Order: sequence, then C-alpha cells, then structure tokens
Amino acid sequence: MDPLHRSGVAPRFPVKSIQDHRDFYANFIVRSAGSSDERLIAAFASVERERFLPAGPWQVFIGSGYLPSLSSDARLVYQDQLFSLAKDRGINNGQPSLHAACLAACAPAAGETVVQIGVGTGYYTAILAKLVGETGSVIAYEIEVDLAGLARENLKQLPNVRVVAASATEGRLPMADLIYVSAGATHPLSSWLDAMNIGGRLIFPLTPNHGYGCMLMVTRRAATSYAASALMRVAFIACVGARDDAASAALTAALERRSLHAVRSLHRDTRPDETQWCVGQSWWLSSAEPD
Repeated sequence: MDPLHRSGVAPRFPVKSIQDHRDFYANFIVRSAGSSDERLIAAFASVERERFLPAGPWQVFIGSGYLPSLSSDARLVYQDQLFSLAKDRGINNGQPSLHAACLAACAPAAGETVVQIGVGTGYYTAILAKLVGETGSVIAYEIEVDLAGLARENLKQLPNVRVVAASATEGRLPMADLIYVSAGATHPLSSWLDAMNIGGRLIFPLTPNHGYGCMLMVTRRAATSYAASALMRVAFIACVGARDDAASAALTAALERRSLHAVRSLHRDTRPDETQWCVGQSWWLSSAEPD
C-alpha cells in the first residue's frame, strides 16, 4: 500500500507519482541554478536517485550531523538535500543544485569523453552518461573500494561508463574533454591539466584545509593557454592525494583578500606577475585574460 494511504484517510489532493516528483525536482534544481537547459533537466528527471542511496529511511545531512528521513518513501529523496552514502566517513551524495550549476557551467556535450573523480555510488556519473550519450564515455574513478563496487553495480546497464576503483591523483589520466571532480583539492594537479584536450574543461573544488573554497572551472584554449573562473563558494570532502599545506595557506590568503570574480586565467611553469590572484608551486591564477 502507498505509505500516504496507510491511515485509511483519502488525501485532499491526488497523490503525485514518483516521476512527477522527479520532474519537479529536476526543473527546480536546474532552474534555481540559473539554467534552462532542457537536456540537463531531462537527465536529472530520468535518473532514479534512490537507486544510488542506501536503503531508506535515509540520513539527511544537516551540517552538524544527520537526521533520518520520515520514511522510506522514495519520493522524499527528490529534494535539494545531501543524503549520506557512508556516514562513518562523512561521505554524502552531493548537493543537487550545486551539481546542476556545475554541469550547466561545464556543459557536457554528446560524444565527449568525461573523466569523473570521486564518483561515490554513481548518481552524478549516470547523469553525466546521459548528457554525453551513447557516442560519449565516462571513466569514473572512486578511491573507496566499497563505494566503487556499488557504483559499478549501479551503473552496469550503462555501456558508456567504466568505473575504476583507484585514485585519480597518481599517474596519468586518459585524455578527456571534461574532468569533473567531486572532492576538494588545494591545487590543480599537473596530471589533471595534462589530460585536458584542447577545448576541454576541468571543474573542481579548490578548497583550503579549513573553511570554504571555490568551485574552479579551467578551460584549455591552447597547448599552454588556460582560461579560468571561480564559480561559487563551496566546501567538499578532501581529495586524497590532492592536498598540500603550502597551497592551502596561499589559497586561504587569496580568498580573504581578493574577489572570486577577478579570476580569469591559469598559468603553468611561468613567473607570476602583478595580476596574480593565487600562487602555488608551478601554477598560478591570474586576474588577466588568458594569452
């Protein structure tokens, strides 16, 4: 019996189907992110979020901890909320509106190759797979072996997805049109930048060791030319292998003194000039347009 009918009292309004809830949720999170991209709305509306979560009732993240959802009714997961994937490790299924904004900004296109880093159980992997279509591919890295196993099972029906149970911070990555990172790094790894095709995008949380950072999008315009923009303030779980105390300190100072809106370009292996926004080892962000 539908949970809403267990009392035996008929509801005042017709009960909406779970697909109605998916459709409303998809429209809500994409349009509240400032996008009207129908492909993105359709992707969110077509992926069953509950399949990528533990069995309900679900643990809803509230910042200082978790609260259980009211029931196991799958309609409850179609909210702009974070739900726990691994409570003991503080790993959640990311904020839908944040990912909607990131996906709108980096605009995965049909036929593109995506490298996703930090896939959890695969929910946003499935959405990426919908966006790149049958002619595209998603190579999904997850360092937590148990979550990688769940992602592989959850995504087995998608032939354009390959799950890799390994770190994406060691060694070379496959060349990609989009590198989509869901864990916080204090700096852009050289291996990530090297793996970007011309015209490719890297989007990742650039975060210090403490407090909020920003979501940074880098676009490779030419072999040594990178445009960059800081999209919004964010906080993410740390990306193992992509953390450095000196880079964290430099980023903290930049975030305190400078506007996110000033970021225009990323430079590698060159001497910083007066346009520097944040300077790390072998990389720096600039307020000047890219070369």
